[in-house]
Amino acid sequence: MRITDRNETCIVKTDRRQMMGALAAFALGACSTKPASENSSTNPSTPSASMKKDQFGKLPNGDPVDLYTMTNAHGVSVAITTYGGRVVALKTPDKKGAVADIVLGFDSLDGYLGDNPYFGALIGRYGNRIGKAQFTLDGTVYKLFANDGPNSLHGGKKGFDKVLWTSADKSTADTPSIELRYTSKDMEEGYPGELACIVTYSLTPQNELKIEYKATTNRSTVLNLTNHTYWNLAGAGEGDILGANMLIAAGKFTPVDKTLIPTGELKSLDGSPFDFRTATAIGARIDADDQQLKFGKGYDHNYVCDAIGGPLARCALVHEPNSGRTMEVFTTQPGVQFYTGNFLDGKIQGKGGKVYGHRGAFCLETQHFPDSPNKPAFPTSELKPGEEYNHTTVYKFGVA
Repeated sequence: MRITDRNETCIVKTDRRQMMGALAAFALGACSTKPASENSSTNPSTPSASMKKDQFGKLPNGDPVDLYTMTNAHGVSVAITTYGGRVVALKTPDKKGAVADIVLGFDSLDGYLGDNPYFGALIGRYGNRIGKAQFTLDGTVYKLFANDGPNSLHGGKKGFDKVLWTSADKSTADTPSIELRYTSKDMEEGYPGELACIVTYSLTPQNELKIEYKATTNRSTVLNLTNHTYWNLAGAGEGDILGANMLIAAGKFTPVDKTLIPTGELKSLDGSPFDFRTATAIGARIDADDQQLKFGKGYDHNYVCDAIGGPLARCALVHEPNSGRTMEVFTTQPGVQFYTGNFLDGKIQGKGGKVYGHRGAFCLETQHFPDSPNKPAFPTSELKPGEEYNHTTVYKFGVA
């Protein structure tokens, strides 16, 4: 294997038989933690990048829903819908140049309006779980909707995944970009404060899907925005993800109780089946005799990013050996939820009639820690008037 530094990214050259060893040697700190889009000098003008807007259907009340398809000069494309700010498709080539959609979802709006596990969605106000569906802020107890046993999950009964966002095309010559806006009313789903949110999706010339989150409030509140895309680098509906190799730049995670609420501990990963600091197949230890894996029915846990509190930094790298596709994840957030599609059961029929089976995708949801409003020792998720919530996540795609 040879690693060279070009434009502040890692270029990995190896053959298929060497990939496991190569990834094992490819420590996440081996080269710059900045994605290529952070270096403006590496953004050549690519006028062939494009944005296309189509109607994706109508909500039951008659409101139209739009679908924006962004394509860069390399033929990588991503489709975003204004309903729930969802990533509907992301198409990228494999090692032979064959393009496939690597995102689970549906061919039409109807699928997203029905019951589904947050495919591709923007999540808010609070991504992940809040214990006992309540939290205390400035001495006041706020009650939330319990939609996950005793807990509140992903914003409650009608989170940001179920609202219609207003949109604006913010594309430049080389980078198609869509801005989504939504204002959440004071006490919507039990959360205090009127919250003005702006989420911008961009597709860069470096094959990066960049997501920028901003928000302000007129009253103290808690906030944790994320994206819940389900990825399968072999192609959506093309079997399970257990053979994909995973690296996560984290030496600790937040163990949970039986309802998947963190205990408050930051636990070392040393010697555990949760340690992905060395490249490991997702399925290698997923069924180990471990209480935490039993609680989650597989991986469904928050990792404490090594670069916690720092600038945009790499937190994960995934390689699918058959297709050769790779995905790097960069974030400014303190945590990332690694979820392995444990609750997919083969009952959902997705794009092209394909069935999404057990562990047919993984999620890497960058975030504040679950139940942070009830865990004072965790990084705060509080947002006050006069402050701006501002964070960035980048998913970078390539071929090894």
